[in-house]
Amino acid sequence: MTDQKFDVKESKFISSSPALKGCPPPIEPEFAFIGRSNVGKSSLINMLTNKKGLAKTSSTPGKTRLINHFLINNKWYLVDLPGYGYAKVSKDQRSEFQKSILEYIGKRDTLYCLFVLIDCRVPPQDVDIKFINWLGEGEAPFVIVFTKTDKISQTELTKNVDDFKSKLSESWDELPQVIYSSAVKKLGRNEILGSIYGAMKAD
Repeated sequence: MTDQKFDVKESKFISSSPALKGCPPPIEPEFAFIGRSNVGKSSLINMLTNKKGLAKTSSTPGKTRLINHFLINNKWYLVDLPGYGYAKVSKDQRSEFQKSILEYIGKRDTLYCLFVLIDCRVPPQDVDIKFINWLGEGEAPFVIVFTKTDKISQTELTKNVDDFKSKLSESWDELPQVIYSSAVKKLGRNEILGSIYGAMKAD
């Protein structure tokens, strides 16, 4: 059961922007979600908001190509960012996606935290490690969320997460915060929403 203090009572789509300059005015706190294509980002967002279809899911990886803002409880924005890595688009288009993502993360003053989604079923991917290291170099606040934990055994999950942490340890003295999630079982919902409301309270 979700802690009532952290629940999502209202969520509404506000805008889709191809770049930072088209985003809503930087007034409310923003919490963004990002990950490789097909990591389960849309399903996780819909689970967090208890609103099926708020973020559009697709069988085609890389469908999210815009910075999508959703206003939650009229107090903060949930931001759905384009996935990085593989996408069925041209190299030029992919370059534009990356540019808009990096600009948003690096320059958006109201970005309180970035939730970096990692598919727990696969070995550590270089693109994930490089992206997380880039965030660390820029001192961007973020949390790692392992998705689809219901899809593998506890033994496999432990091994894959340990391997990922081991890879990160090559560059990090202190590892970032980690949350385990499952959109199907609503696992991690309290932890993610708790992190969001905790960050706003601490401000």
